[in-house]
Amino acid sequence: MKPEGTVGPNSPLYLQLRELLRNKIENGEYPPGTAIPPAGELAQTYGIHRLSVRSAISALIGEGLLRSVQGKGIFVVGEKLEQNLESMGGFEQNMQARQVKIETRVLSKTWRPAGVVYGEVLKCAPEEPVYYIRQISLLNGEPVSLEEVYVPEALAPGLKDIDLNVFTLYEACEFCGIQTVRGEQSLDITILDPMDARLLNVDPKLGVLAFRCVNYDANDRVVNYTRTYTRGDKSTFSVNYRR
Repeated sequence: MKPEGTVGPNSPLYLQLRELLRNKIENGEYPPGTAIPPAGELAQTYGIHRLSVRSAISALIGEGLLRSVQGKGIFVVGEKLEQNLESMGGFEQNMQARQVKIETRVLSKTWRPAGVVYGEVLKCAPEEPVYYIRQISLLNGEPVSLEEVYVPEALAPGLKDIDLNVFTLYEACEFCGIQTVRGEQSLDITILDPMDARLLNVDPKLGVLAFRCVNYDANDRVVNYTRTYTRGDKSTFSVNYRR
């Protein structure tokens, strides 16, 4: 067995097979949505033990490159969405900036008192009304991100009349005169409640990426707060830094 890749010839066989499979996925020999050869066939082709094959496949499943479908086989996962952690706003805005076609469905749009917690984040009184928007983003019909957004009503009184199924939330905010100039974003890993896990089609026992972003305008007012839950198996993230 002489697979290509960055792993050397003296590396464990499962690592060599892992890199070989990775290369075949990246160069399109195993296209997204197709099944790779069965473990027994790979073991026979490369003359290695089935346990080594399973270890290689398990590693790629863990990376989100492969997916096991019970009774059907191991399938190649489609291209991951790439986001820059330095960009402002939520999932939808980042994807729009990358010209990635994402379908967004608004699950709810209402207003509520800010309350103590969100009043502190949005720098407004607890009794002040805020818009609460909850939406899900899909790539090729598959859910990848669940987003909750809080916007002070005083900053965007016209938001209630804008159809968010026609315009993106960030277009709507611009219509209301909201210009975001900076943001503060944090990343965590969290467990979703069962209902939200079903919406994203993920195992409720597994963690998802949780992004929290506070956006400000030129007057240093908080214009919105977003909380976004994103499937790690469907996204990859990057950040640029300079010494």
